[in-house]
Amino acid sequence: MDQKELSRILDNVFPNSGHKEKVRFFSAPGRINIIGEHVDYAGGIVLPAAIDVFIKIAIRKNQAGKFRIHSVSSGETIESESVSYDSEHSWVNYAYGVIEEFRKLRHIAVFFDLVIWGNIPQGAGLSSSAAFEVAVAFALSEIHGWKFSREEIALLCQRAENNFVGVNCGIMDQFIISTAKKDSCIALNTQSLKYEFYEMLLEGYEFYLIDSKVKHSLKDSAYNDRRNEVESAFQKIKKHRPEFTTLYQVEPEDLENPSWNLNEIEKKRARHVTQERYRTGWMIQNLKIGNAKEVGKILFECHKSLSNNYEVSCEETDFIVEELEKENALGARMIGGGFGGCVLILDINGRKDILFEKIKNRYSAKFGNEPKLYTFRISDGVKEF
Repeated sequence: MDQKELSRILDNVFPNSGHKEKVRFFSAPGRINIIGEHVDYAGGIVLPAAIDVFIKIAIRKNQAGKFRIHSVSSGETIESESVSYDSEHSWVNYAYGVIEEFRKLRHIAVFFDLVIWGNIPQGAGLSSSAAFEVAVAFALSEIHGWKFSREEIALLCQRAENNFVGVNCGIMDQFIISTAKKDSCIALNTQSLKYEFYEMLLEGYEFYLIDSKVKHSLKDSAYNDRRNEVESAFQKIKKHRPEFTTLYQVEPEDLENPSWNLNEIEKKRARHVTQERYRTGWMIQNLKIGNAKEVGKILFECHKSLSNNYEVSCEETDFIVEELEKENALGARMIGGGFGGCVLILDINGRKDILFEKIKNRYSAKFGNEPKLYTFRISDGVKEF
């Protein structure tokens, strides 16, 4: 979708806007996460990268006295004189939440017309909702001259999703979408927000995605339950070890300490978080030296923990990973919030089409649904185009 087509849609949907106002265009990418899954709300280190699928918006100020937002994919147009939660059109709440968070900071958005288009598969664990939030926040900062930094944009969008949308997400998605750099992943400490870029160069190997086509909604899933379970485990531990500031700092073997009184669910959730610290450190070391085989092993290990300890996988994504392991792919794991979505695969260049055909046929026979193959390149973060 280019500027010309977005402008045409904007003029068709909102013909009486006052065309003296300049139309501006912004895009925000989807994201993958190499390692560090479900630790961004436990003070852990994550290793995400932006990919070349996008939410794109066209926006201009209007004199209509309303926020007017149109989704190309759904065909819906929402108009409102004020911001309040819309239970019938959940997608618009990501924009409303951003407007509300700016208002809390005494930055009042003028009324605007906005058209949103995207090719990030929804419900696939590639963060289409966070991309929408970041695109809107970056656009509002730019058209009003508020000069928010990319890091500030990320934090504001996280608050919007926590406070307005009602998903108690961590900072990872919004942060990488705001700050990403082409051909690089980012090692982000989610407690300190210090970060470092690493080039993703594994010569002779490639990452790609298989979408299970099982759709999930974080708000309707057990995502918030997982976060509550992690927090419950940490609060019990902190009573005995007050020097810890995050669950991520705990040693995995210490979780069996009977005085901590963790129940079995809390132990399992904490086991994933604490072991992920070691997997992430080992992943960064092997990416630095280009050891693709070890990177792949770590991906498989991470998936097993997400499935067995964190219990955020599902039968379909487990099946894809297990079949890939049987076919000697280097590595694979579910990514995103879980309960469906995509599997990230690392393998030798040139094998993906043959491997996917095998997996697709077996998957379709078992589940009566057809998965989809996605290739991608590592992208820059949010920008005006």
